[in-house]
Amino acid sequence: MKRLLTRLAFYLFTAWAAITINFFIARTLPGNPVSALLTKFQGQIDSSAIASLTALFGLDKHQSLWDQYVAYWGQLAHGDLGISFSQFPVPVSTLIGSYLPWTLFLVGTATVLSFLIGTALGVLSGWRRGSWTDALLPATAFLSSIPYFWLGLIAISVLAGPASFFPGSFSYDQGLTPVWTPSFVANAVQHAILPAATIVISSMSGWLLGMRNMMVTVSSEDYITVAHAKGLSDRRVMFSYAARNAMLPSVSGFALSLGFIVSGTFLVEIVFSYQGVGTLLLQAIGADDYPLMEGIFLVITLAVLAANFLADLAYLLLDPRTRKEG
Repeated sequence: MKRLLTRLAFYLFTAWAAITINFFIARTLPGNPVSALLTKFQGQIDSSAIASLTALFGLDKHQSLWDQYVAYWGQLAHGDLGISFSQFPVPVSTLIGSYLPWTLFLVGTATVLSFLIGTALGVLSGWRRGSWTDALLPATAFLSSIPYFWLGLIAISVLAGPASFFPGSFSYDQGLTPVWTPSFVANAVQHAILPAATIVISSMSGWLLGMRNMMVTVSSEDYITVAHAKGLSDRRVMFSYAARNAMLPSVSGFALSLGFIVSGTFLVEIVFSYQGVGTLLLQAIGADDYPLMEGIFLVITLAVLAANFLADLAYLLLDPRTRKEG
């Protein structure tokens, strides 16, 4: 319990530091976002609105830095991440909320599938060395060396097309309205197959090789020999004894992968014109939309911290040694 509380305090401190750094980013970057906004709209916004826009963006020079910092925390407490410069006056939280579910759906599903498939094949390959599973190693190593976007381009050129079952762009047919109906869900799944497959194929080998190496190491431990001597079945020893201990290093890696789901896989989303957070961040960078960039960075940071905290909880459940004090 003490270890858990210590880790929780660490993550809370890290979250505070990330939010504080995020606050100072907009105040240290060169340029005046209000002037840039007035220039962009070129006469559509009256110059008398400068004071109101400055206060709206939280950049009022008449306020002390401490008052701005406290106001920033107040905005975050209400879920307010500011106003987007490039898509003024749409709130940043609204933009992220409309793009984030697509990234979670695509990259989340692909990450979980690659972890499950790679880990399962790694367990079999490490436990049954010399069998057919060894043939997977060179093939998966070759596929993992191919970048996501290159596999995506190959998939589009070979499998996508006007008469193909696999769409080559967008997260759903552009004529459809996003509603939770069976036909729309089926259409969204159809659009996600190719980009998800490129992520699974490229990332699966990392989990396979890591799990295989750990299984080879664990299989020579004394407690595995004792488990066999007790007459336990080979299947039970493989999963309950060897795999349970061998997968501990993979848990932390999987937790980090879950955290980075929020950031998406930028190049895959760009290649397939997928409406995810990666595409949104690229648009924000191209338009110098600082509030939108800050909002996305903050969401990614908090997601990674939450994923690491869940990894610590998983360690407590999988490894009894971590539950012992001192």
